[in-house]
Amino acid sequence: MRFLLLNLIALMPVMAADSLPTIQWENEYLTIVHPQLADQPIRIHYLEAFCRPGSTDREWKETVIPHSTTKLEAKELGTVSLEQRLGDGVVVTHLIKPVADGVTFEVSAYNPTKHVSEAHWAQPCMRVDRFVGLPMVSSGEHYLPKCFLFLNDTLTRMPTASWAQKALYVPGQVWCAHGVDRNDVNPRPLHSDTPSKGLIGCFSVDEKWILAMAWKPYQELFQGVITCLHSDFRIGGLKPGETKEIFGRVYLIEGGEEMLIKAYERDFALGS
Repeated sequence: MRFLLLNLIALMPVMAADSLPTIQWENEYLTIVHPQLADQPIRIHYLEAFCRPGSTDREWKETVIPHSTTKLEAKELGTVSLEQRLGDGVVVTHLIKPVADGVTFEVSAYNPTKHVSEAHWAQPCMRVDRFVGLPMVSSGEHYLPKCFLFLNDTLTRMPTASWAQKALYVPGQVWCAHGVDRNDVNPRPLHSDTPSKGLIGCFSVDEKWILAMAWKPYQELFQGVITCLHSDFRIGGLKPGETKEIFGRVYLIEGGEEMLIKAYERDFALGS
């Protein structure tokens, strides 16, 4: 799988270094700055939380697995390398790279212990307030008309039909990935539909740019409580000695949805 992903990355458009986004990680936040969007930096809480299964109807504090993060020496100029250690002993490494149309994430989760890990998914929380030109608020859905996901292979703006309203915590909206237990997602209103792509995003103030995130495998898509969007990646638990590889993307694309779909299909050729 890693060989295929690296080859897919190699096929991405080649651009001069000064036209690539720049990335920086400090104090649990990844900041992405595109040279054409210098006044609209993207901040991602990376990572907000690692999570246990059984989370849909449970207090959030019982779901979160504590973790600590260490920034490692960069493997390549302009990249970010991180190591995270979970409270149950799991070690997760991240290689984050700027590319022509955004950022790539290569994540490896390893369980060096003699017990099974309950680390089933993790939350990169992408703050989109500056990109959509709306304020960051602690609770609200004011930015929904700028946001989208794919239902029945169609880009669908929020709020979508059948918008869920009830859950342990409100507001927000969760879409569970195909094949994932609906008992194992965020304890926010759970939509009845299943996304056709593991991709969630939004349009810029002038509608000329698209910001989106995708992971393989993924646990859920989530329209958050603050002005944020999530594609939360899936680990699915780890047996003693087991390693799992996860691939992610942030897209910053000037153009319409056709360009986004083309890039997504290039990167996730085996499906979402």
